Amino acid sequence: MLKTAVQEQLLPGDTLQAKWEFARQAGYDAIELRGKGDFHFASRLGELRQARADGVVMPTVCVDMLHFLGAFDDDLRRDAVAQMKSQLTVIAEIGGVGAQTPASYGMFSRRLPPFEPPRDEAADREVLLAGLTELGEHARREGVTLFLEPLNRYEDHMVNRLEQAADLIRTVGLDSVRIGIDSYHMNIEETDPAAAIVAHADVIGHAQVSDSNRFQPGAGHLDWPAWLGALHTIGYDGHLALECRLTGDPEDAVRSVPAFLKRSGA
Repeated sequence: MLKTAVQEQLLPGDTLQAKWEFARQAGYDAIELRGKGDFHFASRLGELRQARADGVVMPTVCVDMLHFLGAFDDDLRRDAVAQMKSQLTVIAEIGGVGAQTPASYGMFSRRLPPFEPPRDEAADREVLLAGLTELGEHARREGVTLFLEPLNRYEDHMVNRLEQAADLIRTVGLDSVRIGIDSYHMNIEETDPAAAIVAHADVIGHAQVSDSNRFQPGAGHLDWPAWLGALHTIGYDGHLALECRLTGDPEDAVRSVPAFLKRSGA
């Protein structure tokens, strides 16, 4: 049976310990943390160490920053890489497995005017390979993994499908860089999401879940038995981390997910 996690901002409670109590009662196995920018995640190290000592399971962190490793501006790109290194170090210090980031978010989309980005595809690739290599080497030293998340075409113009992320990761050639898949983005971008999972099984390291409309699983029309079945096929043994918006009563929505995924094949 696959393990479930839930992002911390979706849980009630003023502390990670209180959030963990709710999460456990709802049937989750872990909490996925959020790593804000300006090195905020590192400033939480004392809080995170105490939560770990109190039994809170926190395997992964998902970035919540304003700029990323694929930024057009050199200074912003360097800052994003430095912040990701910090997040990788912190998640390692609390016994976690890795940090998830997209190449960019909201920086440019070829689906909206002006349609042509200020940097060509070859330069995009050069920037991404350099950033992934630097971060992958840092992750390897820390004993954790960097998860590259493909986003849909309206949120990023560089890495939208698993095959694009897999190509970059195989070129980098580090076991410490893997794909972090997200069911919502895959529903938009992949012709056959289940087939894409199987095709790139060797470089998949983490999975986030939300339904076709970005609400909690069960609130949309995603083919969960096929998606979860593909993860079973490849022997995925990581967490399914809930990253979504919520419809209906927020606490009821969060509570509904572990049971829904179990019924659907997890």
